[in-house]
Amino acid sequence: MEKLFKQWSGEPCLEKEAVSAHGSARSYYRLKGRSHACIAAVNSDIRENEAFFYYTDFFRGKGIHVPEIYAISADRTTYLQQDLGNQTLYDFVCAHRHEGADFKQTIEPIYQNVIDGLVALQKAGTTADFGHAYPRPAFDRQSMQWDLNYFKYDFLKLAHIPFDEQLLETDFDTFIAQIESVPHQFFLYRDFQSRNIMLSGGDVYFIDYQGGRQGAPHYDLASLLYDAKAGIPDDARQRLADYYYQAFGNELGQDKPQFMQTLSRFVLLRIMQAFGAYGYRGLFEGKEHFVHSIAPALENIAKVLNDSSLLADCPELYRVLKLMIASDGLRQISCAAASKGQLTVTVNSFSFKRGYPYDKNGNGGGYVFDCRALPNPGRYPQYHQYTGNDQPVIDFLQKEPEVEQFVNHAFVMVSKSVERYMQRGFENLQVNFGCTGGQHRSVYCAEQLAKRIAQIVGCTVQVHHLEQE
Repeated sequence: MEKLFKQWSGEPCLEKEAVSAHGSARSYYRLKGRSHACIAAVNSDIRENEAFFYYTDFFRGKGIHVPEIYAISADRTTYLQQDLGNQTLYDFVCAHRHEGADFKQTIEPIYQNVIDGLVALQKAGTTADFGHAYPRPAFDRQSMQWDLNYFKYDFLKLAHIPFDEQLLETDFDTFIAQIESVPHQFFLYRDFQSRNIMLSGGDVYFIDYQGGRQGAPHYDLASLLYDAKAGIPDDARQRLADYYYQAFGNELGQDKPQFMQTLSRFVLLRIMQAFGAYGYRGLFEGKEHFVHSIAPALENIAKVLNDSSLLADCPELYRVLKLMIASDGLRQISCAAASKGQLTVTVNSFSFKRGYPYDKNGNGGGYVFDCRALPNPGRYPQYHQYTGNDQPVIDFLQKEPEVEQFVNHAFVMVSKSVERYMQRGFENLQVNFGCTGGQHRSVYCAEQLAKRIAQIVGCTVQVHHLEQE
């Protein structure tokens, strides 16, 4: 990986940082040299890599925002790609929801931009060579059957939801027949959800599309609007579905009521596939962040099934889904997983003149970061009346590259502890930033770190500026 970086950039790799891969088997790293930076991916599944390489070249040629590939190793297992930063659509939604932002005014316009990009990608994909697709060239009956069996064996069985196997198989055949005839000459992304959408430089970028294939476009819209973690409000879902139909409806050969009913069926298919993952990765492998997605996914199914005609021809499937919705046990398991590892991170700013902050939780430990080596606005009279929460001081410190680097390094260290603390069920972690007077640098750094930590799911942040309080 570092050898490939040097071959590409002409300089040695000076920094290497692991990047979360979420549910992927691939490994990602952020590599930096003196003047170059990139994201390195390592994956032993060469066929999957080849699909990613092909789609990347294809979509960049069509003007679609996907990361540029800089270099590929000779054995095709390692590649360097454009670093799009850290902000996913999911991060953006969480951050603005944490600040109490109005969804329609603040978040919905970003989703409209995402839908514009999705429509462009789906249309462009009609001319792609799906012989490069992995593992199948099309999202066809076989693919749908795999997803439904994933739901049946990896969720229903593990969750002890009773079903009549023959009746359920018959309903699966009926359900597939209702959606397999939908126009399917488009590019189907397959995992079009908020963690695979990056916001970088004012633009929307797409990542992790190596599982793409030919298929019906409704599936990707269903994945986006019913992403359990994103929690899009119902009225916003309807407006965004309308927005998509206005942009793409003429190409689908469906009037709006037909489109909406087809979309609802694909929503059910996508959610059932997701439940397969929640069962296997969560109930079987014990990964709690999959388990605590169960409760919001059940709410999504309940909303879709308000249309009682949707599964009128699939009575056993309808009965099974209703059993899931009514299961208090599933909700209790999901809520327990969500609450387990709920961590409160207390971030303090303080003055070294007065000594270290007291840990009221009695745990000891935590972090203390010394900000006194950073550029000090307190040395200039025009900043004396301000704190690190005031815009003049913020502007001063944001112009200093070493301040951002300091906060970045602090976040890397603290976020690792946050992840581990939540896994182990710890409830408290204290992080302290000190400077000479506890007024400028420490306040600014504490606020910057707190904003980043607040985006981590399952984590609550409290900020205290001890000299100001």
